[in-house]
Amino acid sequence: MLGWAWFPLAPQTLYPVLDDAPILLDVTRLIWRRWRGRLPTGVDRVCLAYLRHFGPSAQAVIQHERFRGILDRKASEELFALLDSSGWKFKAGMISGGLRNYGRVTNQGGGRAYLNIGHTGLDAPGFAEWLHCANVRPVYLVHDLIPITHPQFCRQGEDEKHRKRMRTVLKTASGVIGNSQATLDELAGFARSEGLPVPAGIAAWLGMDPFPEPSPSLTTRPTFVTVGTIEARKNHLFLLEIWSRLIERLGDNAPRLLIIGQRGWEAEQVFARLDRDESLRGHVVELNDCSDKELAAHIAGAGALLFPSFAEGYGLPLTEALAAGVPVIASDLPVFREIGAGIPEFIDQLDSAAWEAAILDYAKGGSDSREAQLQRIKSFRVPTWHDHFEAVERWLGKLGLAT
Repeated sequence: MLGWAWFPLAPQTLYPVLDDAPILLDVTRLIWRRWRGRLPTGVDRVCLAYLRHFGPSAQAVIQHERFRGILDRKASEELFALLDSSGWKFKAGMISGGLRNYGRVTNQGGGRAYLNIGHTGLDAPGFAEWLHCANVRPVYLVHDLIPITHPQFCRQGEDEKHRKRMRTVLKTASGVIGNSQATLDELAGFARSEGLPVPAGIAAWLGMDPFPEPSPSLTTRPTFVTVGTIEARKNHLFLLEIWSRLIERLGDNAPRLLIIGQRGWEAEQVFARLDRDESLRGHVVELNDCSDKELAAHIAGAGALLFPSFAEGYGLPLTEALAAGVPVIASDLPVFREIGAGIPEFIDQLDSAAWEAAILDYAKGGSDSREAQLQRIKSFRVPTWHDHFEAVERWLGKLGLAT
């Protein structure tokens, strides 16, 4: 599963239950992402939010190939601090010894809640057996079922991997946290198709980390932004085709498009256009390494956030834009209607004429449609992590899982 050179398998000794922290928190995904130096995705940000909230009352669970274990409180505290530190501190901590000094590991959960927030290891051999032998009560946060519902937009083989993950969820969960009701509905549909029961669940919208105060915009040129990993389901090619037509018609008067996100998969046509289509230069800008402050500035200065995805489990950029008072033009997905509370402009993700018309309308001064959405935004209630965790902890209590 993972190949961290620092993790010392040989010296490990298994002990009885070492501590009585009420929560066991799987941090495997965060270790892997931080070790490889990857910028945090939306899922990583959720994992970090859970680390910061539950860390003071949790012990770490780590998975490594066929090894799984629960660290004692001292090792857990050190690991949590490293994971929440800057990148160089994390690697320095691991290289200088990190967890090597802590060989006290247990596989006895004592019936405690085990939180797996990143779909980590759910398709790995022996995972379900470990849950049983360790005597833990698993609670999973399900982010989406996109590899199952839209396999054409995912890496080859990802659909079957995700089926294994979701089967594990359905067969072993004491409870499921959905990032939206739309996600829980899709999980229920998958359960019906598999003939499996649906575990107890709660839809808890994801909170938002406060955006830093944006710098003033330095351009008066109408600008639009799209935020997210560059992959097929995000429909970037659709936007590039629209922009090619706008550039052909309007030349230097065409609005600017900022594509903010790391390059992902199944989007070779998009990468080729971005790398080699000279007509896009100066009109379409790809930003792969934006700081939070830069992202906040780009969103704040936009005429609208564009979100033409074919499928989403949640859609954090949508709520971030609305929280910043910036209009959103989005595909008409159930989850967008749920979290957008009817505020964005919803357009079918294949209706290029309607998208082009909306973009031109929002780009001009005094747009009635844009002004109407700005008025609707005033009623938007920003989802917070406080609300999320308050709802989750109340629900865990009803399940008999102390936090």
